[in-house]
Amino acid sequence: MSKALKVTFLVHAFVALGFGVPLLLAPGRFLGLFGWEPVDPLMSRLLGSALLALAWGSWHGWRATERAQVNTLLEMEVVFTVLGSAGLLRHLLIAGYPWYVWMIFVILAAFAVAWVIFLFKK
Repeated sequence: MSKALKVTFLVHAFVALGFGVPLLLAPGRFLGLFGWEPVDPLMSRLLGSALLALAWGSWHGWRATERAQVNTLLEMEVVFTVLGSAGLLRHLLIAGYPWYVWMIFVILAAFAVAWVIFLFKK
């Protein structure tokens, strides 16, 4: 397995952890830091738990030694990040959202590009 893929798994694990923990534990306070209102605590916590699950998977991807061990995980990462990016972009182009939503889009899209490249680069 390539070193770049391992590094991407590790970076993704920390980014997902960094967003997932506060969304799960204190979504109102976390999103309030950015002026995000109103906050739906149920959906925010659900997203937080999904991000933590992705972080856990990426941690295992980082620890894997062979490409065959991470193929399914890599496909799941592609699906999540590509669909998430497309969904966010749709809203960003139609409505005026603040800078931090664009930042989230850029992070998600960057991971989508990386995961797609790694998926097809065997």
